[in-house]
Amino acid sequence: MPAELPHKKPGFLSVSAAVDTAKSLLLLSGLVWLLVLGSQRLGYNWQWYRIPQYLFKFDDGVFTWGLLMQGLGVTFRITAISLVLMLVIGLTTALLRMTGSWAARGTARAYMELIRNTPLLIQIFFIYFVVAPILGLTGFQSAVISLSLFEGAYASEIFRAGITSIDRGQFEAAKSLGMGPYAMYRHIILPQAVRRVLPPLTSQAVSLVKDSALVSTIAILDLTQQGRIIDAETFLTFEVWFTVAAIYLAVTLALSGVVRLLERRFNGVWTNQRSIP
Repeated sequence: MPAELPHKKPGFLSVSAAVDTAKSLLLLSGLVWLLVLGSQRLGYNWQWYRIPQYLFKFDDGVFTWGLLMQGLGVTFRITAISLVLMLVIGLTTALLRMTGSWAARGTARAYMELIRNTPLLIQIFFIYFVVAPILGLTGFQSAVISLSLFEGAYASEIFRAGITSIDRGQFEAAKSLGMGPYAMYRHIILPQAVRRVLPPLTSQAVSLVKDSALVSTIAILDLTQQGRIIDAETFLTFEVWFTVAAIYLAVTLALSGVVRLLERRFNGVWTNQRSIP
């Protein structure tokens, strides 16, 4: 007969939650106190009332986005395109590394080593100042290519780890059914691998959002660059950069939440498929 779980006292969870909440509030209060104390010593004059106009405003009753939200729109466009290209480049590189062709494996390996062992900022400068004039690329295109290549190198390792984690019996069963490589990966391997690589790919997507701030160095009017412009014009240094940081935090938390929902959906679909007799 299985051993019974120890009985928890009534109200145990509520007391624990209350203690955790109190600790969190105490920590938050300490951070606020340090911030206020530091600003007093610096003699800084907070002017938060001037920040909303850079988020949104009404001109003659017409709603318009402020500069920060316009920059966020540019960040979204760069991130969305780079995310798609990152997945394509990462999956392609992972598959090339697993082929029997030494040329394909060598090319994929050289790309990974080159990208992963050089700073992203240097890659952005190289593509914008060297490659872009030769190929006639715009600053926006240079930013997308730089981010896609950089994040794709890390995504390829995630994809490769997910594919190699699939049991070898799955590969052998697909081959015994006469499946070619394309059909095998599409119908057997990748559907299983996607469930395993989704959490680390989420972290890579969050890194992509944060790394996109570096494209401001090549005059892209993204969120970070708009923050620099506003800071230079108004000297609202703390207010502007706290607001920019809060926007980035909100975006990354929302992205993590969406991926958690997708994980639950995939797990539910996979469970239902396995329960079918």
